[in-house]
Amino acid sequence: MSNQDSFIDEVTEEVRRDHLFKLMRRYGWIGIALVVLLVGGAAWNEWRKASDRASAQALGDSILTAMSENEAADRATGLQGIAAEGDAQAVLGLLIAAEAQGADAASALQAVADNATLPRLYRDLATLKLALLPGRTADERVLLLEPLTAAGAPFRVLAEEQIAIAEVEQGNPEAAMTRLQALLIDDEASEPLRRRASQLIVALGGTPAGA
Repeated sequence: MSNQDSFIDEVTEEVRRDHLFKLMRRYGWIGIALVVLLVGGAAWNEWRKASDRASAQALGDSILTAMSENEAADRATGLQGIAAEGDAQAVLGLLIAAEAQGADAASALQAVADNATLPRLYRDLATLKLALLPGRTADERVLLLEPLTAAGAPFRVLAEEQIAIAEVEQGNPEAAMTRLQALLIDDEASEPLRRRASQLIVALGGTPAGA
């Protein structure tokens, strides 16, 4: 290679370095910003996970403390003083209802049942428990339970069973019998539920399907 070629190569390389340096000065901040965002995002994610774990642990400790009381009324009072959100709020409401009495239990269940932000599983369970509270008339139970019998509802077969019992109380054993017979061939009905349905059918003077 001649000296002229070598000189040209050196000049070309120098021009490239100078151009690269200018680009770095102009756009280098973008790379730095990306690095900062990546590192900051990872740190934020870890902090959020740690914060969620700490919050869950604190909630669990609060519930255990409340449930350690000897009296049901004291347990209910302790649970009512705990703040929770989302699924934890639903579970807390159900726990309060299990420990509370009368109007307090009904209020706790109603709050869960009416909370449209909660998954249907919790809302329907609260409604089912609400219908079975002592003092409900047969008509009131049917009114609460009928929406739970929709196709795909998580407690559909249990609601059907309770409606059949209410229909007997209403003096409509034929409707109850028809509902109970349907439960015997319902794929979603558990074996214990089918046994209860069969026993009630026999008690009403009927013959269980397939017997």
